[in-house]
Amino acid sequence: MKKIIPVCPHCGGEVVEKTVEKVVRGGCNAAVLTIEAGVCTKCGERYYAKETHEKMQKIRKELEQGFTEAYRLIGHTYAYEEVVA
Repeated sequence: MKKIIPVCPHCGGEVVEKTVEKVVRGGCNAAVLTIEAGVCTKCGERYYAKETHEKMQKIRKELEQGFTEAYRLIGHTYAYEEVVA
């Protein structure tokens, strides 16, 4: 991956390349992706290459449309109906 930007525009910290996990949600479905990103060492903001962002958008659309056959099921998500104080 090419370095996306050298300095974080939010805080001025150094941006370094890292492999990160990103949860992409689409409709009621979600996928956990392992991707390359630029991560600010000061504030933690993440920056993605254009190609990576486009791939995340494609996956989001597939999840929204229910095209989950290409994904491996790793668990379930439940909604808790009461307000937790």
